[in-house]
Amino acid sequence: MHVLSAGDNFVLPELFVEALRERAAGADLTFSEVRFPWPQVPFGPVGNVKEATGTIEEMIEAVGNADMAMTQLAPFTKEVFDACPNLKFVGVSRGGPVNVDLEAATAAGVRVSFAPGRNAQAAAEFTIGLMLAGMRHINDADAEMKRGTWRGDYYSHDNAGTELGGSTVGLVGYGAIGRIVARVLLAFGADVVTYDPYADAASIEADGVSAVSLDELIERSNVVSLHARLSPETEHIINEERLTRMRPGTVLVNAARGGLLDYAPLPELLRSGHIGALALDVYDEEPPGPEWPLFNAPNVVLSPHLAGASQQTAERAASIIAGEAARFIAGEPLHHLANPDVLNR
Repeated sequence: MHVLSAGDNFVLPELFVEALRERAAGADLTFSEVRFPWPQVPFGPVGNVKEATGTIEEMIEAVGNADMAMTQLAPFTKEVFDACPNLKFVGVSRGGPVNVDLEAATAAGVRVSFAPGRNAQAAAEFTIGLMLAGMRHINDADAEMKRGTWRGDYYSHDNAGTELGGSTVGLVGYGAIGRIVARVLLAFGADVVTYDPYADAASIEADGVSAVSLDELIERSNVVSLHARLSPETEHIINEERLTRMRPGTVLVNAARGGLLDYAPLPELLRSGHIGALALDVYDEEPPGPEWPLFNAPNVVLSPHLAGASQQTAERAASIIAGEAARFIAGEPLHHLANPDVLNR
């Protein structure tokens, strides 16, 4: 069986190969590899799929007569499936296979798997870091020190930061990342509340977290952190009306998806102090343009979509997909099948 490992500079091709050789020891496998230049070259739409890297022509040549493919960002469009009839399995080492045309894959009889939870630990830890940076002036103090300014005024009562211990932290979304964030916050001594209509309330309460309505979360929280999936229902779930109802001085964190948050009102809310600090790892446009208003707003912490970027995430993602590939080779059910209708073919 011929397997294509289509990696990049984060999930390296050799990570897929090593993981599958371990998981499917004894299987008669041959490998070919291709390495795309992401993240040094940004991803984007390719054909009719989103967040992909490389071209359709490159993928058709790379796949060739392969029976299986493992990737993170390579584009698998209808044109690729039409040109590569031997292909029967595609594993995508991400939380969702947005770089795969699932309808075309199903029509071609190709099973598509993905890797939920691969970056949950990394993203949760990064989120806590963003909270602390926003609450305690860490980024601003660092920048001032490097410019030769000793900001002793941060010790004045009006300028001093606030603590997680004793604060109410609201988590909008309580999936794999939200649960880890909650566990860390509880260890700090925070009071954690969450809004997630799809999560089991009893399970949330068993974790020591309070399940509340979004309105209650907005009105109670000193810190609001976004962890929901982006969908038509959650787009701009934190809009201008909800932003203005937050407690004065609220710290707002978004390391989930840019579309969850309405960015337009934030510069003025930050200047007025109504939003005490804003910490972002995701944006409405990535990367933001040079005239983006939040570049000049006070108390803003920014990072370039790094929350999931840990070496362990890359290794874990490759391992999850190798496990799915090994199950496919063995004729076993996949744990994370994205297109279950393919089983009816």
